Amino acid sequence: MSSSPRISADTAPDNEKGPVGAGFDAQERARVLRKIDWHLLPFVSLLYLLSFLDRSNVGNAKVAGMSTDLDLTGYRYNIAAAVFFILYSFAEVPSNIALKLFRPSRWIPSIMVAWGLVMTLMCLVNTFEGLVVARIFLGLTEAGLFPGVTYYISLWYPKAERSLRIAIFFSAATVAGAFGGILAYAIEKMEGIGGLHGWQWIFCLEGIATIIAALTSFFFLYDYPDTASFLTDAERHYVIEMLKEDSNNLSTDYQFRFVLQALRDYKSYVQVGIYIGLLIPVYAIALFTPTIITELGFSAANAQLLSVPPFVCGCIFTILAGVLSDKHQLRGPYVIGGAFVSLVGYIVLYTQSGSAASYAGAVLAAVGVFPTIAVDLAWASSNAGGDIKRGVVVAMVIGLGNLGGICSSFIYLDPPRFHVGHGTIIGFLSLSILLSCFAMWDYQRINKQKDALCREQGITDDRGDEFVDMGDESPLFRYAI
Repeated sequence: MSSSPRISADTAPDNEKGPVGAGFDAQERARVLRKIDWHLLPFVSLLYLLSFLDRSNVGNAKVAGMSTDLDLTGYRYNIAAAVFFILYSFAEVPSNIALKLFRPSRWIPSIMVAWGLVMTLMCLVNTFEGLVVARIFLGLTEAGLFPGVTYYISLWYPKAERSLRIAIFFSAATVAGAFGGILAYAIEKMEGIGGLHGWQWIFCLEGIATIIAALTSFFFLYDYPDTASFLTDAERHYVIEMLKEDSNNLSTDYQFRFVLQALRDYKSYVQVGIYIGLLIPVYAIALFTPTIITELGFSAANAQLLSVPPFVCGCIFTILAGVLSDKHQLRGPYVIGGAFVSLVGYIVLYTQSGSAASYAGAVLAAVGVFPTIAVDLAWASSNAGGDIKRGVVVAMVIGLGNLGGICSSFIYLDPPRFHVGHGTIIGFLSLSILLSCFAMWDYQRINKQKDALCREQGITDDRGDEFVDMGDESPLFRYAI
């Protein structure tokens, strides 16, 4: 077990980009951040691509013949899709605490090896019951990656820079959706090789790829800025000071009371509600897009390929929203805007029966909702003060939010129009929009109260040590809007 990192990145009194001092001008600051980007983001994005591919390939396998071979009649496929989220949701908070106590370069690869083994061995599944058990264990072993990397990114970047980085990281999910369709189209041609069905080869080959990436990540995943070998001494000092200033020196120690701060804060649950409303359509798109396209009259093979464009468009707009959100230093408006675009897409799916219009609605739904995930996670992590509280809040939002995946698994039951599924998602997107409006109002209200308090009592940044254990309750902390 290694010691906890000595730095943090979560707060700033104003929506600023962080310090430019320590001999670094704005151009040098951008260069250092780009250097961090190149050493961190490609690898963690690859890890999440594999994670999302492994959890959602059951949708491609279903279309490739698994449904027939395992007799997935009635609710059986829905149950197999849903059970993944049970342990996945409840293991995320403990996993983020473990990541704080252990080194990321050891914890993250270890859980990857575990889920890669489960994924690979899923090729041996030949009954519905076996599929359910495998999906339960896949959920347990995958649980730590997404909240872990989201938290990990917050330990390297000031809050003004997080939305784009999380967007790049999360865009791997949209790439996985697109790549998964193409890969499934090719792999299912291996039908009968080695005595396995094509859909079994999907599980086997994608699981092996995960194990290879996990073993590589033991050597190429960095821990924290203060131990990063790719930074020079001057760059390392600058990054540490930048993150300290951004955090107002809030506590980085592990104390259980910081866990309780997260659990008792109503704002944590507002963010959970926003995230649930966004994640239900995301998982519905991942799990059911091939099925929806098949019901529009396309063959199974063409449905695999036609599931690609919605994810490609979602990837492009995810990164674009991340860039603009960081540039304007706004989170809520981009969540609301993306959710509204997706809402329009689902209204089209609900009301239109033509294949062309319905397919356009599916693309619009993906283009709108995928960008909101990264922005919302940047919003939640930026508005939780202190390393431990931030880690727990991120895990709560992602963990409890992923219970929405259970809902996603049981709402597409009435082909070919799927009115129940589309209508349910319209309701949850509307919930996210309303809660985002409330959160923006509430954060702005609290910021104004803190401004008044600082003016009345003469509180300035040089008194930051007085509030080190207060988290985002510190009078110097300002919530992102």
